[in-house]
Amino acid sequence: MSFVNRLQWFFKDRWRSYAVAIGIMTLVSLLSTIPPNLIGRTVDNIQKEQLTEAGLTQTVLLLIGLSLLLYAMVYIWITTLFGNSVLIEKVLRGRLLANLTRMTPAFFQRNSTGHLMALATNDVLAIGQTAGYGVMTLVNTLVGASVVVIMMVSFVSFKLMIAALIPLPLLAFVISKLGKKVRTRFLDAQASFGKMNEHALQSISGIRVIRSYVQENDDLAAFDKVTSEVMLKNKKVSILNALFQPVISLIVGVSYSIGIGYGSYLVFQDEISLGQLISFNIYLGMLIWPMISFGEFINVLQRGSASADRLDEVLTQEPDLKDTDKPVPIKVPTRIEMKQLTFTYPTASHPSLENISLQLERGQTLGIVGKTGSGKSTLLKQLLRQYPLEHERLMIAGVPVEQITIDQMRRWIAYVPQEHLLLSKSIRDNIALGKPDASPEEIDRAIEMASFTEDIALMPEGLETVVGENGVMLSGGQKQRLAIARALLIDSEILLLDDSLSAVDARTESRILHHIRLEREGKTTFITTHRLSAVSHADWIIVLSEGRIIEEGTHDELMLFEGWYKEQWERQQMEASLEE
Repeated sequence: MSFVNRLQWFFKDRWRSYAVAIGIMTLVSLLSTIPPNLIGRTVDNIQKEQLTEAGLTQTVLLLIGLSLLLYAMVYIWITTLFGNSVLIEKVLRGRLLANLTRMTPAFFQRNSTGHLMALATNDVLAIGQTAGYGVMTLVNTLVGASVVVIMMVSFVSFKLMIAALIPLPLLAFVISKLGKKVRTRFLDAQASFGKMNEHALQSISGIRVIRSYVQENDDLAAFDKVTSEVMLKNKKVSILNALFQPVISLIVGVSYSIGIGYGSYLVFQDEISLGQLISFNIYLGMLIWPMISFGEFINVLQRGSASADRLDEVLTQEPDLKDTDKPVPIKVPTRIEMKQLTFTYPTASHPSLENISLQLERGQTLGIVGKTGSGKSTLLKQLLRQYPLEHERLMIAGVPVEQITIDQMRRWIAYVPQEHLLLSKSIRDNIALGKPDASPEEIDRAIEMASFTEDIALMPEGLETVVGENGVMLSGGQKQRLAIARALLIDSEILLLDDSLSAVDARTESRILHHIRLEREGKTTFITTHRLSAVSHADWIIVLSEGRIIEEGTHDELMLFEGWYKEQWERQQMEASLEE
């Protein structure tokens, strides 16, 4: 069974609690067969006029005591079994998130956010139900039915039992056919649920853009189409689910008819007593739940197995980048060197970087400029180790990055991307994301360096102001400065600023860069920008065009060339003069 194989690690770890739950369930099934036998004997004693007051009192008290005992035992196995169900949901969600944090961007290009959200919600829930409710229905089917059948044979009649259970093979055949169809339709329903999640996420995150283009009605219509598809596919699953119980009820009804009809004949033939017939019919009634459990088990198992396959498909994926078996320990990135580095995105047909060669000593600043789409951000991402590289094309302190652990590389780096990820928490929590134990003085210093102090002072709750989802309460410039403060707080060896000053004015930019030069003396900085004034102080500047370096040098050297850099500098200086 694929479901058990995929989750055997959990069942092995929790086998004791499962053994306790299954043991108690078995004992409950055994004890539940006592009341029908007592009732049958009481009926026979009444028929024979042998029932005494003491015997009736004893029987009633025994039934009451047995009910209380069964109540306690059922409570224990339910809490034990369904506790495992909740636990496996927690463990699987943790594993899924841990696996996602290891993945590179290529993985998220292959798997949509909506699909991953569906895995963390619906699929994990389906697996949890199988590990709890599914086990319960399986035990009830196997143990409950076996115990009841044994009691029928032992205390009533083997012939009557055989006759009443003739329809059961038909039940197994029908449920098997329905179960296969449930699995197929459930997979389709889960896939459509993932698409709905993706659409809802895009609509919520892009609500301002949708409103600005007056596309609310069109977006609602598109979402209605997606939800209609989800509803239709779930309805198809529900139709099959709804067929289980009627089929079972029909077959149970046939069994009842055979039991009562043939049982009455046996009573008239004096092969069984009236009390035995009553006991048999009670036992037959007790078979209803195991039969229903069998149908429910097949239903739940198919759902859980399908979800386990979907989840396992993601959990078994390995990141595109792995650490070497024998990493080279490096304390400080003294030199960063690229040697004819060429890089192509996994889904692209043309390289985004071509033959990039540069060298930067510790403490220097590199400015990276060029037209939109020239490869500036892609160049920075090579340092973040998000994609595989050719061997010995990127060197740190003379060691290829392939021989340095990914965690070590990322501990050296503070990255401020173009699109700032802000949590729906306070400003303080967002700034301290990379250093949760930072002191108030350190946070204040980072805020001052990012030229964000005055803005925070004007906010009603200061540092405790909640920025909203992805910083919805902040302006573009405030988001950038908050992200810069977060990066400066950790005081990393390498700082990557990816066009991170585009939303601030020239004076604020000048103040931030001045603070960075003073506070980060002796540490390496990379700055990509469209505003050349942000890199005029850099130790070295490269100009990219279509992934190639077309110009490089210091600011003064580049101004001597009649190239793109000089042309852009003069144009931007003229624009700044006109604005003033």
